[in-house]
Amino acid sequence: MENHGDTTDVHKNSTDSPNGASAVDDPVEAFGPECLDVERELAVFLRRARASSGEMARQVHPDLEPAAYGLLVRLEDAGEQRATELAGYFGVGKATISRQLQALLQLGLVDRRPDPADRRASLVHLTPEGRRRFTRVRDARRLSYARKLAAWDRREIAELARLLHRLNSLADQEE
Repeated sequence: MENHGDTTDVHKNSTDSPNGASAVDDPVEAFGPECLDVERELAVFLRRARASSGEMARQVHPDLEPAAYGLLVRLEDAGEQRATELAGYFGVGKATISRQLQALLQLGLVDRRPDPADRRASLVHLTPEGRRRFTRVRDARRLSYARKLAAWDRREIAELARLLHRLNSLADQEE
């Protein structure tokens, strides 16, 4: 939102919020309309990311659920893990992870092996076919990002990555 000469700050004159707290006590009020801009842009970004995740899942396998694509990403990034670790990472219950892992097992994208540290548990890992399919889709996604950001200065890209990391770190601190 541009300011065309009008220097009036509508938030500056507000001393009380509906609940009786001062504007200084309300982080949204203190931050200003930029907070709403961030919220709006993140909502658009997340909507597009969900749609993109669904498309990428279908590219890996036509029967792959979009939510299960994230499991492939995590297994590629972090290596083999227990189902309980995956559930904790995604903040979902064991039943949800079990259902998604079962679907990935049936599609031949992941497999399990006994955990040497605890034979009662198993470690989930990408199969060679799962890794091949995932890598193909991930590389295409990275190429798409590279094309979209080709006109950007490398410093802008680095700054975007830094700011997104900072935002994600804040979210990690709240958990």
